[in-house]
Amino acid sequence: MPIVVEERRRVSPPPPIQPAGHGGDGDFGDSGAAFPISKGQIGIWILLTAIIMLFAGLSSAYIVLRGVPSWQNIELPSLLWPNTAVLLLSSLAVELSRRAIRRNDLQSMKRWLAAGGVLGLTFLAGQLAAWRQLARAGVYLPSTLQSSFFYILSGLHGLHLLGGIAGLSIVLVMALRNRLSAFRYEPLKLCSTYWHVMDALWVYLFLLLLLS
Repeated sequence: MPIVVEERRRVSPPPPIQPAGHGGDGDFGDSGAAFPISKGQIGIWILLTAIIMLFAGLSSAYIVLRGVPSWQNIELPSLLWPNTAVLLLSSLAVELSRRAIRRNDLQSMKRWLAAGGVLGLTFLAGQLAAWRQLARAGVYLPSTLQSSFFYILSGLHGLHLLGGIAGLSIVLVMALRNRLSAFRYEPLKLCSTYWHVMDALWVYLFLLLLLS
């Protein structure tokens, strides 16, 4: 009688179940991986969205009221042209600063960042001079609808740009204390994003006032 020998199969235990968010396709990597968008980036874009909505509402009111019979155009100060050029140069300097730190060229980064801040202050001084130019011509805030919008729009933009200069100053202090590097420069990235948006916003406002 044949003897049947049963072969015992070795059953391997099932692989351990990984917690959600650790590894695997579709996740953000292993447990050391970070979320691709930082809290700072989310915060800066929430802030910028609120600012853009504010100016979008004001510019919409400007476009609507431009058609009323009592609308009177004013001659915009000639200083707005060089002021705009100065602000564009400041945006270029901030961008060069961001590119310099990506190369780990900290000295160039500090110089360009300081230049961007100085050019921003120059722009604000030029805007105040443009206000004085209008005042010498007898054009004040309540003179006409367009003059009211000019003072309000340029003034609000100047206040937001002043906040950007404060941010650039903080980043510059961090750089002077060697707290920034090619691997850790998110404060500069956030400030450059804010600065470029403020630059583009002024170009939009200038064209809106100029082409009315």
